[in-house]
Amino acid sequence: MSDINYDFDVVVVGAGPAGLFAAYELAGKGLEVLVVDAGKDINERHCCVSSVSSCNHCSPCSILCGVGGAGAYSDGTLNLRPDVGGNLAEQTGDVESAWGIVDYVDKIYLRYGATTKTYSATGEEVEILKRRAASVGARFIDIKQRHIGSDNSVALIESMKNDLESKGISFLLESKVKDLIVEDDTCAGIILEYRQIRSKYTLLAPGRVGYEWVNDLVDRHSIKFSYSGVDIGVRVEVPSIIMDPVTRINHDPKFHIYTKGHDDFVRTFCTNEHGFVVKEEYEGFVATNGHSMHSKESENTNFAFLVHVELTRPMENTIKYARSVAKLATTIGGGKPVLQRLGDLRRGRRSTADGIKRNAVNNTLKDITPGDISMAMPHRIVMDIMEGLEVLNQIIPGVDSDCTLLYAPEVKFYSLKIDVDNTMQTNIGNLFVAGDGAGLSRDLINSSATGILAARGILAHVRQN
Repeated sequence: MSDINYDFDVVVVGAGPAGLFAAYELAGKGLEVLVVDAGKDINERHCCVSSVSSCNHCSPCSILCGVGGAGAYSDGTLNLRPDVGGNLAEQTGDVESAWGIVDYVDKIYLRYGATTKTYSATGEEVEILKRRAASVGARFIDIKQRHIGSDNSVALIESMKNDLESKGISFLLESKVKDLIVEDDTCAGIILEYRQIRSKYTLLAPGRVGYEWVNDLVDRHSIKFSYSGVDIGVRVEVPSIIMDPVTRINHDPKFHIYTKGHDDFVRTFCTNEHGFVVKEEYEGFVATNGHSMHSKESENTNFAFLVHVELTRPMENTIKYARSVAKLATTIGGGKPVLQRLGDLRRGRRSTADGIKRNAVNNTLKDITPGDISMAMPHRIVMDIMEGLEVLNQIIPGVDSDCTLLYAPEVKFYSLKIDVDNTMQTNIGNLFVAGDGAGLSRDLINSSATGILAARGILAHVRQN
């Protein structure tokens, strides 16, 4: 290729974990690299939502977009396993290499300020927990974890970005990518709202918020992909004292449950010890998530409780299905998440503002609509949630109290998985993908690792050419 026609050697779309770690791996290799993101710089990302204010529907959403990605304001938990939050062995080709890249990514996080403290479920306590889970037909997943915290993540990301810039990585922020330049089945750059940027190699790492945009690109350019499942459920909030015996053993405990009624897979995800429930704004609907910090605590602990949904004939598009569920919940909530006491859900009645106010558990997210989750979500999913919480209660007594709070919807889009070769290249030449938005990861470690693998794939192609 002739350099004369290209503005950059590599353009990375997305400044979340996958994009930043790809840039890290590409830095210092003699390449001109540009990272493009629709959002703002990490220190300029501010959300107006607090305990007393409501969402201003900023576009793009500062919680989801910008340097650091949605992970910047997440709980900041690093699950130090290649088979949690993705399947790195699938990309690396073997389990040993997958563990190696997890260790490599972890060292990078440590370099930029992640806490050296790790949480690991070991000893007699974890054996008791595993036994208790097994006795009710559930599984406790042992994970070594490192907790950054939503507040410390900002400093870590700023440190990383500053280092990348000092090594020659360029950033173009508040710039939305509209399309790709594809010529003769080869990607030659990106199209912004106001200009084109040509590049020898393009890496798409838009994060979970970019799933719909990725869908459009897949259709427009015939990028090969497959559908897998999607997770739909609620954010559960309980008094921290209920969860403390478990979170002391493992900071973000993972429990896997199969329900008795439908034999559906339900799991806990993203536990935020002494944390806060937050609202996320997507195009056409709202959803919930959770944060926890080192410098600020609530009296509650929250976690996602998710039902895994897969579709076959005639409907395979799980993204459309999940969106329809989320949109209905948003409609029922008048543009806000629906909040319901578990006791009210069990008795088939909606929660009221007065009932929420009198509830023993105070909701940390105030921008909500008291309502009835069974009006907003499919019956099967509601039954799975209630049955799953009954099982979880036998492991963690108190989680299915009448006072337990359920926020809906919590939806994780993982369904569209772009097909890649062993260099993370798609069927479109010189177009590489990484991270959650491409369906290749579901957490910080795996997202960061796929960014590393994609960068290494690009470097392999550079050497060949």
